[in-house]
Amino acid sequence: MNIDPALALHLLHRCTFGTLATHAREPQGFPYPTVVPFAPDASHRPVILVSGLAEHTRNLAADPRAGFLVVDASDGDVLNAERATLLGRFAPLGDDPHVTARYLRYEPDAARYLALGDFAFWALEIERLRHIVGFGRMGWVDGAQLDALPPLAFDDERALWAAYDTGDARRDGLDLLGVDRHGADWRCNGRRVRTPFDAPSADIGALREQLIAGATDVT
Repeated sequence: MNIDPALALHLLHRCTFGTLATHAREPQGFPYPTVVPFAPDASHRPVILVSGLAEHTRNLAADPRAGFLVVDASDGDVLNAERATLLGRFAPLGDDPHVTARYLRYEPDAARYLALGDFAFWALEIERLRHIVGFGRMGWVDGAQLDALPPLAFDDERALWAAYDTGDARRDGLDLLGVDRHGADWRCNGRRVRTPFDAPSADIGALREQLIAGATDVT
């Protein structure tokens, strides 16, 4: 069944946690699943912050191939929930202040882990994903099909953050986490919420208008 890649893209931005399945070093070859928080980057890749001492990090260093499951079970019905299994390879991101700034907007508590010095960011290069929208609605999506537009530059995203953070549209209990050409991510009273834009755009002015309009729709 053909699946609209935009549905999978928005799902990645709504979810807070993912199940990371790596290849175990010991016992060798077994799947090793664990749950990790994540934030999508400007290219919609799941970014995780992991300790060098963690078993899953050591597994990735030995074999970067991994599966990553995200589920939107906000209504409690897991079997009928929208979900996606991502397949690809994780790569360390190095010391990038832009990655840190964006991740901390999504996961501010991560600052205490970064202070320990043993934690580093890794991103999943998505090769394929299996997207299940509901019963009988599922299909494969190629990673390259998720977004045909170039990612939003960090300075442009930072300008959009400032437009909301200092503007008249700002609301108590609603924090802007990230913006891309397809939508915006918010924290609304402790929940991560995604507001898709009416149409993806490469124009910053159009993105700002959709962002400010979307702030009024978040509930």
